[in-house]
Amino acid sequence: QVELVEHGGGAVQAGGSLLLSCISHTTISANSMGWFRQVPGREREFVAQITSAFGVTYADIVKGRFTISRDNAKKMTYLQMNNLKPEDTAKYYCKRYSSNSIPGDYWGLGTQVTVSS
Repeated sequence: QVELVEHGGGAVQAGGSLLLSCISHTTISANSMGWFRQVPGREREFVAQITSAFGVTYADIVKGRFTISRDNAKKMTYLQMNNLKPEDTAKYYCKRYSSNSIPGDYWGLGTQVTVSS
């Protein structure tokens, strides 16, 4: 059973925007949620996180361009990506962090984002 499913990836030109979404099979209200990305041959890197209290953290390289948000009622987490750059090209993964009520980190299968110059 897949716990997290990402949607919204695609191909855009530099300067464009994409909205990624992540739906969780189980409730997320007690969990921090995050977005990571990975390019083949490189380690997965942190992009953004939103806590259960709606506190947000961003990687410096996406600050001011990306916005993470969540809708607990819909069990959804979003990543609005604006002013995309070719270096944002990667597979983007949703992560549900472990919580006391739902232990264990879970990852989605990822969605590909390709930005052309």
